[in-house]
Amino acid sequence: MDSATSDVRTPLGASADNGLKIVVVGGFGVGKTTLVRSVSEIRPLNTEETMTQAGRTVDDIRQVRGKSATTVAFDFGRITLDAHNVLYLFGAPGQERFWFLWDRLFAGTLGAVVLVDTRRIDDSWYAIDRLEHHGTPFIVACNDFGGPVRAGRDVREALDLDPDVPLVDCDARSRASGKQVLITLVQHVKDRYADPSARAGQPRQEFV
Repeated sequence: MDSATSDVRTPLGASADNGLKIVVVGGFGVGKTTLVRSVSEIRPLNTEETMTQAGRTVDDIRQVRGKSATTVAFDFGRITLDAHNVLYLFGAPGQERFWFLWDRLFAGTLGAVVLVDTRRIDDSWYAIDRLEHHGTPFIVACNDFGGPVRAGRDVREALDLDPDVPLVDCDARSRASGKQVLITLVQHVKDRYADPSARAGQPRQEFV
């Protein structure tokens, strides 16, 4: 998938009272870096490196043949919610060999977006498993790669999603679409923490 086109970024305010951390996770090549780039109001920090021939023996690139670079640590961006609150966005690397970084990235996370390529839906299982293990609220966003649209009920069944987990379609290249994904996540987190029964049995989350 092509990266989001660059455009004019809105200048940041001098300060904010609350920094809220969100992680974007998912399989290899599902568009996590593109999503962070498209919504960030600062020039995003990317840790992408050119994919080499040696890496082809490690990473399965059969479904992402146009991909020439890959995230090796994380992506970072920022978006302002209002005068007092900002979101800090962390895009996690998708290859299995970097999964050991995920648990540390999840520390202090308000919530997460699981980005899904419905052609490779099994690649999303590990992300959902780790988020459920940590008790982290999350939504699932199906990225548009231009192919046939898979019915939401089929995606829910394939991922065994709880009924209360929001499922949305998106285009990671579009800032408007990416912002709507984040709005959906923030509303889901708000609703979840407004309902004490939704937190029963879940580990306590530390926000930073």
